[in-house]
Amino acid sequence: MTLEMHVDQFIHCFFCRRFYITYDAHFPYGCRAMGFMSKRLPCLEVEESSGMECAFFERKKRKRP
Repeated sequence: MTLEMHVDQFIHCFFCRRFYITYDAHFPYGCRAMGFMSKRLPCLEVEESSGMECAFFERKKRKRP
């Protein structure tokens, strides 16, 4: 399995189109789908609280040269 194939199967906020960096230094990460900001990545908060991976994850479209 190549690294690119592994990354395509990995759910992480940095690859999600709903993830954003906030203006708040105390809560720097946000999720537009769930409507919250957090000190940690939203995917980690979701997995810790529910025990499941994020159900709203939608992969960003990659710009290919």
